[in-house]
Amino acid sequence: MDGTFYDGKPWMRTYPDWLATTFPGSHETILDKFRRTVDRYPQAPCMFYFEKSLSYSETAALADALATALDDMGVRPGDRVLFVLQNIPQAIVASVAVWQLGGIVVPVNPMYTARDLTHLIADSGARLVICEDLLYEKNVRGAAAECQVITTSALDLLGAQQSVPAQLAGIRRQIFAETEDWMGLLERFAGRRIAGRPPSPEDIAYLVYTSGTTGPPKGAMISHANIDHNCFVYQTAARLDRSDVVWGVAPLFHITGIVAHQAIAFHLGIPVVLHNRFDAADALRLLERHGVTFSVASITVYIALLNHPASKASNLAAFQKAYSGGAPVSPATVAKFKEALGLTIYNVYGLTESASPATITPLGMEGPVDAETGALSVGLIIPGIEAWIVDVNDAARPMPPGQEGELVLRGPSIVRGYWQKPEETARAIVDGRFHTGDVAKIDEDGWCYIVDRKKDLINVSGFKVWPRDVEDVLYQHPAVREAAVVGVPDDYRGETVKAFVSLSEAFKGRTTSEELIQFCKERLAAYKYPRIVEIIDEVPKTVTGKLLRRELKNRSVASAGS
Repeated sequence: MDGTFYDGKPWMRTYPDWLATTFPGSHETILDKFRRTVDRYPQAPCMFYFEKSLSYSETAALADALATALDDMGVRPGDRVLFVLQNIPQAIVASVAVWQLGGIVVPVNPMYTARDLTHLIADSGARLVICEDLLYEKNVRGAAAECQVITTSALDLLGAQQSVPAQLAGIRRQIFAETEDWMGLLERFAGRRIAGRPPSPEDIAYLVYTSGTTGPPKGAMISHANIDHNCFVYQTAARLDRSDVVWGVAPLFHITGIVAHQAIAFHLGIPVVLHNRFDAADALRLLERHGVTFSVASITVYIALLNHPASKASNLAAFQKAYSGGAPVSPATVAKFKEALGLTIYNVYGLTESASPATITPLGMEGPVDAETGALSVGLIIPGIEAWIVDVNDAARPMPPGQEGELVLRGPSIVRGYWQKPEETARAIVDGRFHTGDVAKIDEDGWCYIVDRKKDLINVSGFKVWPRDVEDVLYQHPAVREAAVVGVPDDYRGETVKAFVSLSEAFKGRTTSEELIQFCKERLAAYKYPRIVEIIDEVPKTVTGKLLRRELKNRSVASAGS
């Protein structure tokens, strides 16, 4: 790849200010950012949990008490502490406490089963688990038999609200004889602060396990320095300052929630709004109440807001920095959102291994639509990152601007590798260059377009079909709410294109598969349009909004063989 790789030079003339952006270097940890804000703005709100407010000084006091408790329980520098928590304040408080002791946070999906957790605890070598009490008996107890466990309730830091939010109604705090109780620890160690052994920028802040859509989850080693760089990226691209309020809707166990919610809040000394699990009604109420200005959310979240009856009466005027990542966004969906709520959705693309953003659309810029594929650009390569487009079958062969291939990245936000998996690390990261597995193209002006995943390529009679091409056409039909396209075995063509579609409420029972096939046939090449359209209630996705095409493909193969 040496000598002819794409390095951004063609677009220096077009976007000189963006490419000339330089950052001060990774000299801070997330803990440094938090402590600096506590010193400068102690009474500023750190979190809004539903209607409850916690200042930075209050959050620091809770973290100090918990850090003292964790030290008493034997947590030492380099130890991994696994979190099984929703988006509640405890996830943020506990992160600060773990870092004060030089530990590593291992945040995992609360939806994971006992089997999943057993694997992740063993793989990470976690010595302590902090989990919600509702999840303990069913999923955590057996998996964490060799670990110390702290249990906490979604009610614990809610404060004396006049009423319990509807999504928390009916739950009660649970205490277990064999675990430590969060509130009990805070009471026991209140007012105490331990010096600890704070981390350095190059130390690991998180082990973030990839979603596992292409195999067993792997723990990406996210350093404090990786996150520090991307805090400056978000600050610069979205023009964030101390007047902003972050909507913490992406899971705090996911890289987006970690960087674009928690870390950016610490970086600027601004609040993050949390409301446990995503609920459109709660979200609309709290977006307006707290004057949210910025977030990064999956497009499915925005669609849920758009479709909720309360959206028409909600005042979202402050929310002018709405970014979407985690799943492809069609131009048609962006247009619908702007027309209905007057908001512009800006695209961002990243991976766990790039510590969130790898490309982003700077605020005020309008990402173009690729004429060939119909894909909306995911933005410009972020400053400090080198990008290559290489042949999907030959990584040594670079592709010129405008031609599709695998996206390869190198720079200060790219992780060093996967926890205790040298072979997987060596396959994914070569000479510091991370092979994303995403098929992309970068045009002459530097706009990047994600075409699809390498593994999702459909081969129809020797012609390649990227699912995104077909999905973007389907989204142009007014009845289509969500769409996912896969290749299924075909004796004649090798593979044929199949689409799974969920319909908007107004079109259920009125729109047929045949109508959607004909719609695509009129707009796509003969080999590209879907021969099969299956209408389903919901398109399966990961918790972060990524389409589970593999699950749909397996379902199709199984039904064909039955």
